[in-house]
Amino acid sequence: MATLRCISPIDGSVAAERETLSPDAARDATRRAKAAQASWAARPLQERIDLVLAGVAAVGAMNDEIVPELARQMGRPVRYGGEFGGFEERAVHMGKIAAEALADIEVADDTGFRRFIRRVPHGVVLVIAPWNYPYMTAINTVAPALIAGNTVVLKHATQTLLVGERMARAFHGAGVPEDVFQNVFLDHATTSSLIAERAFGFVNFTGSVAGGRAIEEAAAGTFTGLGLELGGKDPGYVMEDADLDAAVDTLMDAAMYNSGQCCCGIERIYVAEPLFESFVEKAVATVKALKLGNPLDPVTTLGPMAQPRFAHTVRAQIAEAVAAGATAHIDTFPEDDGGAYLTPQVLTGVTHEMAVMREESFGPVVGIMPVKDDDEAIVLMNDSDYGLTASLWTADTARAEAIGDRIETGTVFLNRADYLDPALCWTGCKDTGRGGGLSVIGYHNLTRPKSFHLRKGGA
Repeated sequence: MATLRCISPIDGSVAAERETLSPDAARDATRRAKAAQASWAARPLQERIDLVLAGVAAVGAMNDEIVPELARQMGRPVRYGGEFGGFEERAVHMGKIAAEALADIEVADDTGFRRFIRRVPHGVVLVIAPWNYPYMTAINTVAPALIAGNTVVLKHATQTLLVGERMARAFHGAGVPEDVFQNVFLDHATTSSLIAERAFGFVNFTGSVAGGRAIEEAAAGTFTGLGLELGGKDPGYVMEDADLDAAVDTLMDAAMYNSGQCCCGIERIYVAEPLFESFVEKAVATVKALKLGNPLDPVTTLGPMAQPRFAHTVRAQIAEAVAAGATAHIDTFPEDDGGAYLTPQVLTGVTHEMAVMREESFGPVVGIMPVKDDDEAIVLMNDSDYGLTASLWTADTARAEAIGDRIETGTVFLNRADYLDPALCWTGCKDTGRGGGLSVIGYHNLTRPKSFHLRKGGA
């Protein structure tokens, strides 16, 4: 067994530590989940919905404890109040649409035959959740998987060790059986072995591209269903008729919120030439006004990055860009300690030869480039290995939709950014991964189709 340690980015102290399960104990957990699945799926749908939503409410009752606990684990400032709003919104929506999303597809019911397609659960679903939005990303799959009749095994990131325990405690207290929803602590080798042994009917992973490849390698030949949300390098495009102030406020918030550690955060911005100088001026002023500091201090608007090594990656990208001719507009903040506390940065004079415009930063830095027209912006937006979201800014909805059709991405936003609508499929393309969560499609991915072709009368 190994010891998992969450090192707080606030001061480098150990925020939590847990022992991993042995391979045998991990196999026992998955066997119990499998044994419990049929009776869970046999419960009425509304009963499963009610139990899941009761578990969600129980998490909400813990929010005053959760918010500072999260700050200590991964550095998000307490002033933002945690994740319960989005956590609840997503679960409630998935409960609301469950009956329709999971309903039989009736093909025919006549004197001779009844034919229909039923959605049935995969069995045991493994959810491997990330640290950056640890509650919201987990509930994206946990809620619909349980509602659809699967049992769930949750493995959370080491950086947010306590989140899975919180969720399990809340859900068990609300009446979800312990074997139906389990939080486990696993090392990578044990996780890969379980996947390779077909312990799960479906695996959902949110994390790095390298992590996604490891999941695919472990699942190779097992035909296990996979949902993978991996890296991102999301662009924003500000057209000449955009509401400039709204575009600056939204895009810079999307670039800097959570210290830039957002799956769908904005990492590169393209601005129509007539607005470029004004956009940059306003963007720089916005970033200069951020308050970097201890996330437990209510005045802090920008906390440390979750780990010093993440900050080192961003510093290296910035240094490389500046050495190649880019301009850094933000002077080093006094709170920047060379470790996890990192000065946010706005860069101009950037090109797509620079890592900061091509590789995932996942930190508080954004490069801004002027563009002549839509065609140039589209080429640049598509010049990426990733495709999660793109944020367009114009008063012309038809123009935005036409541009959106040409962008290689999972979600197209118009005049907004960095928001996950649970009624829409959360999906990506290219190295961002495959599959889709939430919405009706999320239920389809967490179940399999089963066809019934019934001849009546036994003839």
